[in-house]
Amino acid sequence: MQQSVMKAWWDSSHMAGGNATYIEEMYEAYLDDAQSVSDEWRGIFENLPKLDGVEVESKHSIVRDQFRALAALGPAARVGSGSTQSNVSGGDDKQVKVLQLINAFRFRGHQHANLDPLELWKQPRVRDLELSHHNLTEKDFDTTYNVGSYAIGKESMPLGELFASLNRTYCGSIGTEYMHITDTEQKRWLQHHIESVQAKPEISREEKISILKGLVAADGMEKYLGAKFPGAKRFSLEGGDALVPMLKSLINHAGSKGTKEVVIGMAHRGRINTLVNVLGKNPSVLFDEFSGKHDDSLGAGDVKYHAGYSSDFATPGGNLHLALAFNPSHLEIVNPVVIGSVRARLDRRGCTDGSLVLPITIHGDSAIAGQGVVQETFNMSQTRGFQVGGTVRIVINNQVGFTTSKIEDARSTQYCTDIAKMVQAPIFHVNSDDPEAVMFVTKLALDYRNQFKRDVVIDLVCYRRHGHNEADEPNATQPLMYQKIKVHPVPRKIYADQLIAEGSIEAHEVEKLVSDYRAALDHGACVVEEWRPMTEHSVDWSPYLGHDWDVKFDSAISVEKIKELGEKLCTFPAEYELQSRVAKLYADRVSMVNGEKALDWGMAENLAYAAIVDGGSHIRMTGQDSGRGTFFHRHAVLHNQTDGSAYMPLANLHADQGKMEIYDSVLSEAAVLAFEFGYATAEPGTLTIWEAQFGDFANGAQVVIDQFLSSGEAKWGRLCGLTMLLPHGYEGQGPEHSSARLERFLQMCADHNWQVCIPSTPAQVFNMLRRQALRPMRKPLIVMSPKSLLRHPLAVSSIEELSEGVFHNVIDEIDDIDPSKVKRVVMCSGKVYYDLLEQRRKNEQLDVAIIRIEQLYPFPHEEIGKVVSKFKHVKDWVWCQEEPQNQGAWYCSQHHFWSSLPVPATLTYAGRKASASPAVGYISVHNQQQKDLVDDALTIK
Repeated sequence: MQQSVMKAWWDSSHMAGGNATYIEEMYEAYLDDAQSVSDEWRGIFENLPKLDGVEVESKHSIVRDQFRALAALGPAARVGSGSTQSNVSGGDDKQVKVLQLINAFRFRGHQHANLDPLELWKQPRVRDLELSHHNLTEKDFDTTYNVGSYAIGKESMPLGELFASLNRTYCGSIGTEYMHITDTEQKRWLQHHIESVQAKPEISREEKISILKGLVAADGMEKYLGAKFPGAKRFSLEGGDALVPMLKSLINHAGSKGTKEVVIGMAHRGRINTLVNVLGKNPSVLFDEFSGKHDDSLGAGDVKYHAGYSSDFATPGGNLHLALAFNPSHLEIVNPVVIGSVRARLDRRGCTDGSLVLPITIHGDSAIAGQGVVQETFNMSQTRGFQVGGTVRIVINNQVGFTTSKIEDARSTQYCTDIAKMVQAPIFHVNSDDPEAVMFVTKLALDYRNQFKRDVVIDLVCYRRHGHNEADEPNATQPLMYQKIKVHPVPRKIYADQLIAEGSIEAHEVEKLVSDYRAALDHGACVVEEWRPMTEHSVDWSPYLGHDWDVKFDSAISVEKIKELGEKLCTFPAEYELQSRVAKLYADRVSMVNGEKALDWGMAENLAYAAIVDGGSHIRMTGQDSGRGTFFHRHAVLHNQTDGSAYMPLANLHADQGKMEIYDSVLSEAAVLAFEFGYATAEPGTLTIWEAQFGDFANGAQVVIDQFLSSGEAKWGRLCGLTMLLPHGYEGQGPEHSSARLERFLQMCADHNWQVCIPSTPAQVFNMLRRQALRPMRKPLIVMSPKSLLRHPLAVSSIEELSEGVFHNVIDEIDDIDPSKVKRVVMCSGKVYYDLLEQRRKNEQLDVAIIRIEQLYPFPHEEIGKVVSKFKHVKDWVWCQEEPQNQGAWYCSQHHFWSSLPVPATLTYAGRKASASPAVGYISVHNQQQKDLVDDALTIK
């Protein structure tokens, strides 16, 4: 009782915790002037207890500042060094202010750094970097203070020397952001590597000449193209020339650390220069492309500034393989493609820490801030299924995107790179007109990536000498910027003049470098000394080349083998306690293996995976619910109900099996699908699968489907065996949970670019997946996969049907119907077949046949011709679908349907009316529509 009364008093008292800020302010006022507070408060403060006999008389604000500075700067700030150690705990707080000054430069020095070659940036005044803000003046310059954890190699320095050192380190040509990182080890590592050399290490004459050669090449290539092909779009690198020596330094440094492959992704700007001056593309080939010459065997082709390339590159650590990814105009979408390709290469090499393959992504300043896939890719960077040991991200910061240069229009942050802070990546802003500073941050970035296996960002602040492309007039929208650019010397001249002035090179030697490079371009041969013929690429695509759809392959599998795999699929550790519904599902699977029940969809699918990895092939599957399956059907990954541990029977069949990986992905479609595309293009031996949570959600990755998956082979000759599982079917779940937008995929069908399948039985999905893995050709597979069919009593198969090893592109009528008595034939695909079948059986109709088309593209003309031959007398043919008339297969495949019919015959449509929405949202309306379309299909007029 007494305790409750005390609690009620305390909660209502002015001394309660909720009033802590007010009380502290009163106490600070009391310490300044005891008479400034009321008698009551003065009495409280005067009667505060003593601590070890010492009166409590220090201001809390001062104590807080001291602790913040000391805590942030580490134990070295609290260690004495003879007579230079200030008494931090005494009345003189200048030592603490010095430590706070160091911290201010670490936090905000980048805001006063000399980053813009054009000197247009108007950085705000940062008072934290001024002596006066810390109650220090130039009068204190000769006083020696402890420098705490400032990694200059000294425990103490005169303030004047320290202040100059801080400005050199944090406010020169490099602006470093790393204090947002929470990991102390990473921050100390960066502090040591930056502060110990004051962000400007000594470099050799040999390296300086190498840098100059890179700048000569970058400048020479652009001027040569500008003179030879005036007005042609090339998205010139001019202004960002430092990228060329930067990339070569990065690749050389990576090779010296044991890296075996480097994969680069970039958009347009600087790509042509990079192709020739880094990857070693033959200039004569490039000039032919500019002249409009092409090889008719190369397919549709693409513009020059989308092109990729591969070569080998000599480094101090041996040759490594370089690959520049092909990229459409959708800018940043190439980033997850590159990282997926890197993951495939790492897996192939058995490397789990990322050390053997390096991803480099090159961004535009407006694009990295504006494109959402950048955030998605950063978010993936440390997740189990997508990590690659960190990516080196380089921003070619032109300070303008297309024609948008004002920050208030381009982004809502100070820097375009602020998005990288979401994963606590360190960011190095660097003035591109200081190539030695660029080389320093380049090596530092790679060393950080290798040390901590995390992303790192280099913001190469430069400019764009021409407009968005060479045909634009930039003065129309950026007059002040381009007045500056017009008179600004090129980076090659700035650096050459610097080297001449310091005696590292003679003027005539510079002239010779320029003339030699131009002569090499005239000759048309490779201009990269480090270029080597390709021998380091670790995958062989030759087994998958030159095949057509009817290529023969061994798909036989015995009933005994299927039963053996089924038993292993149902085996898990004895101590595993399964959730009750999952336990029931696995008990049913045991019955299926024993022949007591027919196989359902989930069991057949798992058996397909088991058969594939049993043969030594690998499988990689990702999606937002892939482990268990969105519709609770797969359960390939089991979760122990007692300790939460996971077990995958598919990964534990036997010691010599192929690798089986299933990852529940981040909540992304675009980045994850792009990642899997990149993986599949780099690893033909793996069945790579991406599953949408609902098929409709694939529209969040439409750019990947349009620009890479459907057209990558036609544009770039890139083969890819990626499989997309897209749950599809009308069950009354509304517009976003019904349709995988089949019509979009069919509309893009041409040149045998991919397969579009709608399997309707467990045996079909078993053999479809095995066909995709075993057939020696690599084309994308688009699957309209089921939802309600996962548990439909009619959608079952026998083990014998699985063992046939054949995916049927067309399935004939299955009921005992006399073809001669048939008056109407209904063709359909997917779930609607079972609605039609059940209603026809209920109607006891014997004059309507139902044919299933399981592969809509490439359209199976031969197979359907054999089925149709039994119904040559039938003139009444119907295409039935669940989708609205303007969607689904009706419009896109109708020409195929007509070509398959006997002559004369009519073809009519049975399905929903055209609609702007994929489906209705009311279950009653859905049910009526479904009934009507089934009745319409079965009713002979």
